[in-house]
Amino acid sequence: MRFDVLLRTWTPTSLAAALVVFASLAAEGQQPDVIHQPYLLDTGLQSRSISFENPTGAPGQGGQAASHLGPGRKGAPSKQVAAGETVQLSNVEGRGTIRHIWITTDRSPANLRSLVLRAWWDDQKHPCIECPVGDFFGSAHGKVMPYCSAVHSVGQQAGMNLWLPMPFAARAKITLTNEGEKAVPLYYQIDYTLGDAHPDGVGRLHVLFRRENPTTEKQDLELLPRRNQKGRFIGSVIGIRNLHPKQWWGEGEIKVYMDGDKEFATIVGTGSEDYVGLSWGIQQTPFFYNGCSLNEKDFVSMYRWHLPDPIAWQRQCRITIQQIGYVGGKGLVETEDDWSAATFWYEPVPSEPLPPLPAVTARTADIWTE
Repeated sequence: MRFDVLLRTWTPTSLAAALVVFASLAAEGQQPDVIHQPYLLDTGLQSRSISFENPTGAPGQGGQAASHLGPGRKGAPSKQVAAGETVQLSNVEGRGTIRHIWITTDRSPANLRSLVLRAWWDDQKHPCIECPVGDFFGSAHGKVMPYCSAVHSVGQQAGMNLWLPMPFAARAKITLTNEGEKAVPLYYQIDYTLGDAHPDGVGRLHVLFRRENPTTEKQDLELLPRRNQKGRFIGSVIGIRNLHPKQWWGEGEIKVYMDGDKEFATIVGTGSEDYVGLSWGIQQTPFFYNGCSLNEKDFVSMYRWHLPDPIAWQRQCRITIQQIGYVGGKGLVETEDDWSAATFWYEPVPSEPLPPLPAVTARTADIWTE
C-alpha cells in the first residue's frame, strides 16, 4: 500500500501516536552536539564535575573543606599520593559521558611513567584503560612538551588535558596508582554529563600501553593486539628511542589487519614519519590530528589521530608498525630500537582483557633525563 493511502486510513489519534513513536525512534541514541550547537539549551544533560573538592560530583556538595581562610576557601584542591597508594578518582553511577580530564603532578619523567591510570566501564571486572599518566596524556618518555592536538593539550608545567569523550551506560570508575618510590602531589578534575542517550553497543574508550626495549628484529611492534569484536581505532602516542644514532630509524610501515586479513593487511603506510603526516625524516611539529611533539637527543614522541579519517572494523583488528631503518650506502635495514605506544580505540563492553601492563621498572628504564 502507498504511504499516502495508508495515512488516509488512520484516525487523528492513531496518527498522533505514530508520530510520537517515529519521533522517539529518531531520537533514540542521538546525542546533542554540544560543540557545534552550543545554543541548544534543552539537551537533557546534567553537568557534573569531580575533584578532591567534590569527590562524588553530587549537586551542591562541592567546596565544603576548609583552609585557614575558612570553609569553601580552597580547602582540598589536591592530595599527596603515597608510594604504592591507589586513589579513586571517580565512581559515577548512571548513564553519561566523561567529557574532559585534567591532571597535574610532579613532572619528572620517572613519576609520569610510574603513575598508572585505570578505568572500568559499566562494572566490567577488568579495566578498559591501563596506561601510565604521561603517555595517556600525550607525552612519551615522561618528557613533558607543551603542545595541543585534537586529543590532548599539555602545558609546560605538566598541566595535562584529555578531550576524547568516554561514554558509559551504568558506571564510570577511574583510579590512579602510584607505583613509584615516593609520594607525589596530585591535582585533577573530571568533567562529565549525566543523562546521555547512548545507543546499545556504544563504544567505550580503551587505552593500553606497550613498550619493547629493544624491539626484536623482524617482529613488528603491535600498536593494537588483536581485538575480536567491532571497534574503531583512534590513534597512538608513539615513543622511539633510537639505539643506532648513525642510522635513520623510521622506514617501518604501519599495517592494519582487519576483518579476516591474514598475511597481508588492508591498510598499509609508507614509513613511520609518513604515518604521522610528516616526511623526509621527523620534525618537531605538532598539528591537530598528527605530528611530533618531541625530537631531541635521539628521543621522539609522535602521534596520529584518525578522527576525520576513521579506521573501523566489524569483526576483528590488529595493528602493527615495523622497525626498519636506513643506512647510507646500504639502504633499508632491519633494526631494533626502543619503542613504546599508548593506543586509543573504542569497542563495546564486555571486552577482552588488555595485555599485561609492563612493570614499573620496565616502563621507567632508559627514559628521558634532563
